[in-house]
Amino acid sequence: MLLKKFVKSVVAASTLLTINAFAAEPVNLDSLLKTLEQGNYQQSQENQQREAEFVKANNQQAALLRARINARDGLINDSTRFETQFEENEIKLANMSETLNKRMGSLKELFGVLQQVAGDTQSKFITSNVSAELPGRGAFLSELAQKMGSSSKLASIEDIEKVWFELQREMTEQGKVSRFNRDVIVAGGEKVNKEVVRVGSFNLISDGKYLNYNATTNTLSELTRQPAARFQSSAADLQSANSGFVDFALDPTGGSILGLLVQAPSTEEQVHQGGAVGYVILAIGLVGLLIALERFVSLMIMGGKIKRQLKTDVASDDNPLGRVMKVKDQYPDVTYDTLELKLSEAILREMPRITRNLTLIKIISVVAPLLGLLGTVTGMINTFQAITLFGTGDPKLMAGGISTALVTTVLGLVVAIPTVFIYTLLNTRSKNLLVILQEQSAGIIAERSEKGAQ
Repeated sequence: MLLKKFVKSVVAASTLLTINAFAAEPVNLDSLLKTLEQGNYQQSQENQQREAEFVKANNQQAALLRARINARDGLINDSTRFETQFEENEIKLANMSETLNKRMGSLKELFGVLQQVAGDTQSKFITSNVSAELPGRGAFLSELAQKMGSSSKLASIEDIEKVWFELQREMTEQGKVSRFNRDVIVAGGEKVNKEVVRVGSFNLISDGKYLNYNATTNTLSELTRQPAARFQSSAADLQSANSGFVDFALDPTGGSILGLLVQAPSTEEQVHQGGAVGYVILAIGLVGLLIALERFVSLMIMGGKIKRQLKTDVASDDNPLGRVMKVKDQYPDVTYDTLELKLSEAILREMPRITRNLTLIKIISVVAPLLGLLGTVTGMINTFQAITLFGTGDPKLMAGGISTALVTTVLGLVVAIPTVFIYTLLNTRSKNLLVILQEQSAGIIAERSEKGAQ
């Protein structure tokens, strides 16, 4: 590149000198010769100067080239040396690793078990209710398991002793009933500082209510739905006790069974699942119960009056037997055949009062299960329609629909079964009263027949 620039400059200078030489017009041949001689001398000096600069630049480029070649050779030598050193270090590292494995022996298996125990214990601490009182226990175990797994570092004696200490403390706390104060999220979402009672690692209670521990957010909150009253009363008794033994509803799974228990629908919720058909069944069941209650009271009062009437010969109008007996006094001179007809007529007049609304109770006992079947069929239709739209991917969808459909059947049977027993009881009582009337009527007819024969 420098050589090309030098040649271009020489050519340009020569052209310039030639032009300058001929720019001035010579006077004669001698002056022309002298002018040419001066131009050649001047051009020769410039060419010598340019050649000297060219040689100097060429020498500099050669020196730079030799320096770069020497640097390249040095780097190649360093690369070869580093490769050799790397291979030697690889061999040394492999030998040292083999030596370490031989010297560790059973310790390697020990550290593997320690790493596994640290990981399992950390997951156990996350779900343990003990962490509600002693938070942050799993951080050390997580760091230890990560350190031993990623960097293959060995655990120190202090690390092993700390793992043993945490395991021992967990086992010890599982057998204690402890009290401590913590912020509890109540039903309204507000945080309130309360006394919390921890029963081992199984349950947490406060103010007679069961609590739920969220390990992710490290918070305690009251269960949205509490279990039955008898369980809450046992929790209140435990919190108020200072010594001795107290009956307590313990969840050995640490809250899993309790969570399923509170998710189960109550009786009221199951009734509401029956829908409109379930409400109709309950309504007619209530009507049947009121009718049965009225009939039971009426027949009981009527039976008491008939029993009092049996003890006297004076007929009274406040009971069916007395009104039947008055027929005898109203027709004292008729034959027993006519009297029999009159008495049968009086008994027939009393029969509607005695058997009133019993047929309606019987109809209710028959209609209630039919309405329950209607609700079941309707619910199954809705379930199959949902399956048609959403498929069978969600078993809860089908189970919920079928459960709702069967509630109406249960309600129908709940109404029908006691209604059948009530109808049978009232029908038997009314028949007994009619039998008394018929017996007394037969006695009156027999008495009149005897008098007629005399």
